[in-house]
Amino acid sequence: MQGFDFIEKLEEQVDKTNIKPLKLLIIDDEADIHTITKMVLSDFEFEGRPLEFLSTYSKAETIELLKTERDISAMLVDVVMETNNAGLELIDYIRNTLDNNTTRIILRTGQPGEAPEESVIREYDINDYKNKTELTALKLKTTIFTAMRSYRDLKKIEIHKNGLERIIECTNELLVCNNINLFGCSMLEQLANVLGIDQKRIVCCIVKGDLNAEMDYEILATSNIKDFDPQHSTLPDDILTLFQKAIEKESSFKLNNSYIGYSKNDSGKVNLIYIEHLNNFDDENQILLEVFNKTMCVMHENLAMKELIKESQRELSYILGEAVEKRSKETGAHVKRVAEFSGLLASLYGLSPLECDIIKMASPLHDIGKIAIPDNILNKPDKLNSSEWEIMKTHAEIGGEILQNSNNIILKKGSIIANQHHEKYDGSGYPQGLKGEDIDIVGRITAVADVFDALASERCYKPAWLLEDAISYMKEQSGTHFDPKIINLLLDNLSSFILIRDTYPDKIV
Repeated sequence: MQGFDFIEKLEEQVDKTNIKPLKLLIIDDEADIHTITKMVLSDFEFEGRPLEFLSTYSKAETIELLKTERDISAMLVDVVMETNNAGLELIDYIRNTLDNNTTRIILRTGQPGEAPEESVIREYDINDYKNKTELTALKLKTTIFTAMRSYRDLKKIEIHKNGLERIIECTNELLVCNNINLFGCSMLEQLANVLGIDQKRIVCCIVKGDLNAEMDYEILATSNIKDFDPQHSTLPDDILTLFQKAIEKESSFKLNNSYIGYSKNDSGKVNLIYIEHLNNFDDENQILLEVFNKTMCVMHENLAMKELIKESQRELSYILGEAVEKRSKETGAHVKRVAEFSGLLASLYGLSPLECDIIKMASPLHDIGKIAIPDNILNKPDKLNSSEWEIMKTHAEIGGEILQNSNNIILKKGSIIANQHHEKYDGSGYPQGLKGEDIDIVGRITAVADVFDALASERCYKPAWLLEDAISYMKEQSGTHFDPKIINLLLDNLSSFILIRDTYPDKIV
């Protein structure tokens, strides 16, 4: 690839603007102490970050300040202010009332007799104890350096801990929703927190297609969570150019204050990440970004495989259901409509997305027991006599038995549906005569979906009903054959069910 000269010239440049200072709070009732401290530390920097000085002159004033200031790195605290123990009482308030264990506290006193060093260190959570007379300019700088290192390390631990907790939460969300985009966006949010960066523009992509020919980029996640639509989002030209450069180099690189990450897994999949406004970039940050990038690549492959398995299970359910339809000389799309009807009813009923998905995949198996019904009964064009009807009714129990020994959650649910979809709400159904909510919700839902579709479809023993007649029948059977709540959901959302019916029309043969 050509045309990347401008990138080469900008690489490794560092943007020094917008560096966040470290806050040092000076707490002392002597104004001269504030002046001298600021003068000694005026040119102090820690890891490229200068100091921002805050000043208070009493315990009460400090407590008021701490109501709004939450990110103070270190404090120099005088012991004797408005009272002989004001400084010690303030330390107790900071550690125990505010539960602030991160800010480094250095106790300074001009009257060591008022606060003996050994007892103070033992009884109060301070990080250093200094007599004002021994704090030369060099010792003061050394003390602040030590405090800032300690604060930095504690903040990293805190940020990584919070980030890990959120990532674990995100992982739980992923297990429930199986959505790589939601998972990725949540992960990027926490990644930004861990790195201490603003969520300006962060984009994570996976490359689809041949790297040596036509390439396509699937956006897995972006920091613009509210505006992110994985189906319609496209890469900005500047990011696209940088991604192409990373693919050409087969490595990650820095550009000004941005980072472009490149990761390729064992199966050849390439994952890319772009992060903007990344200041103070170090080796630890790069390792974290590379781990994130590889994780997203693995998660994408795993979810793609899970989706393939789920789609295979869905198709298998359709195939088995349609095999029964064909045996009974029905050439329609009954099982697909029942699946869609059942999934929609389950969602309207308030079941979880996972439960809705399972019902949708299991409901095509509702008539699987008909494989055991003789052809002369299954395809009889006339009304069945009493003995034939008794044989026909066995298909519900047989279907439940066929599927009940499986450990697969879809087939287990299919067993319940097959066994109970002919039960009636008033207890007059078969095979068990279950009544009301003794019938599993999946049985009640599939019963409505199955009958609603069967009424409007042609069968060997009847012509298709008009939609108005089918709706009238469903209303009449509410509370008798069907769960009234489910019938109301059907009738209140009738247009959605008609759309499904029209999407999967009967085949013409």
